[in-house]
Amino acid sequence: MQLNWIKCQGDVWCKLNSVNLNHEHFDNRHGVYVIWHGGTNPAVVYVGQGDIRTRLTEHRRDPKIQQYKPWDLYVTWATVSAPDRDGVEAYLAKRWPPKVGVSHPQASPIEVNSPW
Repeated sequence: MQLNWIKCQGDVWCKLNSVNLNHEHFDNRHGVYVIWHGGTNPAVVYVGQGDIRTRLTEHRRDPKIQQYKPWDLYVTWATVSAPDRDGVEAYLAKRWPPKVGVSHPQASPIEVNSPW
C-alpha cells in the first residue's frame, strides 16, 4: 500500500511538540503515525493509529515518549482507512520496532512505503 506521509510546511519533518494540532488539517484526520527521535542514533519511539490530533496530543504529555525530547521528537502521519489501520500499524512496528509501546495489533501486516 502506498501512503502519503505528511511533512510540515517547507517540506521538513514535523516536530511532535510544536506542530500546530489546532490546524484544520487535523480535523477528522485518522490514520497511522510514527514518532522518532533525532540525534546521532535516530530511532523510532512510537508507532500508533487513530485520531491523529487526539493521539499526538496525548503523546505530548506522555513521559515515556517525552524522555527522548533532548534528541528532538519528530512525527509523520498518513491517512489510512479504519479496516487497514491494524495491519499497517503491525507492519510499521515490526519493520521499525519502537522504543515505547510494545503492544500492537495482532493483525496480518500490510506492507507500506517507508516514511523516510
